[in-house]
Amino acid sequence: MNVIEKQYQKIKDEHRLGLMTHVVVGYPDLRATREMVKMMAASGVDFVELQIPFSDPIGDGPVIREASTQALAKGVRVNDAFALARQLVQEDHVSAPLLFMTYFNIVFAYGLEQFCADAAATGIAGLIIPDYNLDMEAHEHFDALCRQYNLTLVRFASFDSDEKRLRMHARDAAGFIYCFSTRGVTGTRDQLDPYLVEHLARLHGIFSQPLAVGFGVSSGEQVRALKGHADIVVVGSALVKELNMGGMAKVMEKIHELVVAL
Repeated sequence: MNVIEKQYQKIKDEHRLGLMTHVVVGYPDLRATREMVKMMAASGVDFVELQIPFSDPIGDGPVIREASTQALAKGVRVNDAFALARQLVQEDHVSAPLLFMTYFNIVFAYGLEQFCADAAATGIAGLIIPDYNLDMEAHEHFDALCRQYNLTLVRFASFDSDEKRLRMHARDAAGFIYCFSTRGVTGTRDQLDPYLVEHLARLHGIFSQPLAVGFGVSSGEQVRALKGHADIVVVGSALVKELNMGGMAKVMEKIHELVVAL
């Protein structure tokens, strides 16, 4: 059982939803990112995504895209993300599992095995790479490398995912399944998709792994609406918006709202 699965077992034992939050490394700066992650973990967040900025983040909406652009403009690079993760795990002793989120070009340019080795050495628990095509595994061997270095390569499920592909993922997926709550890119939404509950029921019929629901979850009310349907909720853009509006204090308010709703 890896650290992600151990954390989910804790969530299950406490009879509640889990919460994964999201930060863009280097936005608004590296010091602030470090302080935010520490605050999130201390406030009861279960997992934290550290997004490595990328110039063409195809899955991200305008809020996270702009944060990523600004981080890159300030000179934040992949090595800064590794250094931050090392500080959080080895110096700050953040107990919530940390996952790198980025795009496959970043990993490929760095070197697949070197990326996995360095991520594991810093204490990263898993990787969220939304554009990695598992059909290329016979050539890339990326999932095999992740397993070799005890990293969880997160699988995805969308509204349009083919059932045959989902069942293939269900056979060997570790950690949790990242489920998109809507079609499109990341971003806050006033309401959850009316088909989402039915969609999650279908996925529960396929997967024994916990379902983490993201893309559009932004409020305590939406978290409560997902009880009994999801296992983990993922919140990203809403936290970046709060940071933009009122700094760390507003982020803390939103985290409190979400944690109470769990």
